[in-house]
Amino acid sequence: MLRNDVLRDSAQRVIQVEAEAVASIGTRLDDRFAAACRLILDCTGRVVVVGMGKSGHIGGKIASTLASTGTPAFFVHPGEASHGDLGMITPHDLVLALSNSGETFELLAILPIIKRMGVKLIALSGESQSTLGRQADVCLDVSVDKEACPLNLAPTASTIATMAMGDALAVALLEARGFTIDDFARSHPGGVLGRRLLLYVSDVMHSGEAIPIVHMGDTVRDALVEMTGKGLGMTAVLDAGERLCGIFTDGDLRRTLNQNIDVYAAEISTVMTTDPRTVTPETLAAEVVQLLRTHSINGVFVADPDRQVLGALNTLDLLRAGVV
Repeated sequence: MLRNDVLRDSAQRVIQVEAEAVASIGTRLDDRFAAACRLILDCTGRVVVVGMGKSGHIGGKIASTLASTGTPAFFVHPGEASHGDLGMITPHDLVLALSNSGETFELLAILPIIKRMGVKLIALSGESQSTLGRQADVCLDVSVDKEACPLNLAPTASTIATMAMGDALAVALLEARGFTIDDFARSHPGGVLGRRLLLYVSDVMHSGEAIPIVHMGDTVRDALVEMTGKGLGMTAVLDAGERLCGIFTDGDLRRTLNQNIDVYAAEISTVMTTDPRTVTPETLAAEVVQLLRTHSINGVFVADPDRQVLGALNTLDLLRAGVV
């Protein structure tokens, strides 16, 4: 049985070879990379990514990354392209072809059709002087000195290098387009990421009669009744002008009880936390999560610039919304 250190040493060699491969392509970013970016930016259609085998798997990832960062893109299997899927490519599109050898038969078979349509072609290849490299309008060199596979056969370092170049294209294009957080969120509405980027306080806060409120002059007992009825573990304390001037929470209650204060007689103003933190309805829910964590609090009130209370929310509300 192999020893653990032998397995770890093997893994370390793989990581080292692949890291060197990525670092190497970074030294080759020249005017050809800029030209590729400009071709994509000038494209009025979509980027169609093609590749066979492992390159195809990497191509699918690159297409997905491009699409989610502001560059409309999709993947077409070159084998299927020869049997009808070429109809998915229009003269307004641009083809991004992946092939380490640059001689992949299924890719070369569709090149004449692409060229006849006048579609621009960008190649990511380990052989710039290959058939694919020579046919491309721009060929980006993703060659590697060796694969991480000890037989130097299995695509490992070469696929990592190709994926890194694809990511470099996607991020450069993202920045060139001025792609924003809001743009990114619109491409990712379904998951936790989308909820964090798209959900605002106004979407999750309690409002109207659901807001726990007492006034200066009310007793701690009044505050407990309000907190119990509204179930948020806190209540706002308003002054005579209906402005937020304090907050009373479950934590404040524990501290009050430890001081042997008569909760039936004591006024809320004597035990409340003054000048509480607030957020606005336009605050991102993700920002509230950070606020609660930073200050070790469980809830917050929503107020306007005049300290008029508009809403309330707590950690449980954020959990229900999937933001935490």
